[in-house]
Amino acid sequence: MRVRLWATGCGQVRRVFQVRPVRRVATVLGIVLALVVSAVAQDFGFRRRWSPPITAEKAPYDGRFTFARLRHGAEFGREPPWAHDYPRAERNFTHILQELTLVNPNTRSSTVVTQDDPDLFTSPILYVSEPGYWTMTEDELAAMQNYVKKGGFIIFDDFRGEHWFNFEDHVRRMIPNARLMEIDPGHPVFHSFFSIKTSETVGVYGQASFQGVFEDNDPTKRLLLVANYNHDLGELWEYSDTGFVPVDLSNDAYKYGVNYVVYAMTH
Repeated sequence: MRVRLWATGCGQVRRVFQVRPVRRVATVLGIVLALVVSAVAQDFGFRRRWSPPITAEKAPYDGRFTFARLRHGAEFGREPPWAHDYPRAERNFTHILQELTLVNPNTRSSTVVTQDDPDLFTSPILYVSEPGYWTMTEDELAAMQNYVKKGGFIIFDDFRGEHWFNFEDHVRRMIPNARLMEIDPGHPVFHSFFSIKTSETVGVYGQASFQGVFEDNDPTKRLLLVANYNHDLGELWEYSDTGFVPVDLSNDAYKYGVNYVVYAMTH
C-alpha cells in the first residue's frame, strides 16, 4: 500500500492510496501472516528483538527546523525506551511536514540530544518517547528547567498506565508547582493548522488524553508542553507507509504532529 497526504484549501488532509489485488493464499502463509500481525500488535516486539543497536545521530545546526529527540533514562536492550520508533518516525514525519507546511524542515537527518547537551537550546521543540522511564540528574534538571524558561516546547509521547506517575513526578521537578490539565478541545494547539476533534481520537493504548502545562498554570498563556497519554504518535508515523496501521489512524497522528510544530513555532 502506498499512501500520500497533502492539504486542500480547507486545511483537510486528502489521501491517495493504491492497493494491489490480493489472491487467496495457502493456509501456511495465513498462519505466518497471523504471527506477524500478532507481533505487530504486541508493540512490534519482533522488530525490536532483532534490530541492531541504536546509533544516535546528531545533525549539524544549519538554521533549519530539525526534529530533535531527547535521550534520557537508563539504556537497556538493543532499543532503549527513548529510541522507540527511531529514526523512521521522524524521517516520515518531517517529509509530511515539508509537504504540508512552509516550515522547511531538515528531511535528511534528525538529531538526538541529551538533557545537558549545550546544543539543546538550538532545538525549539523536543520529542520525548516513553516518559515512563524518564530520569534526570541534577545537572540535567537545571538544563531542562532553562530550556522551558527560554521558550522550548516539549512533546511527550508513547506512555500509558502507571507510566503516568513517573512522568508527572519529573514534570513537577522540571516546572515547580506545575499543574497538568486536560487541554481544552478548543485550544489553538488543536487548530493551528488542522482542526482536530480530540474527543474522536482513539489512542494506540485506548482513549487518548492530551494533557498540558501552561505558563503560570494559566490556560490563557503559553502552552509549555503536551503529553499524548494512552497514545503513541511515533509508532503510527513509523509504520504509516507499511500497511500495518490503518490509514485514518496514521493520518490523525500526522495532524497532531503538524499542529504541535506549527503551534510551537508561532507561540
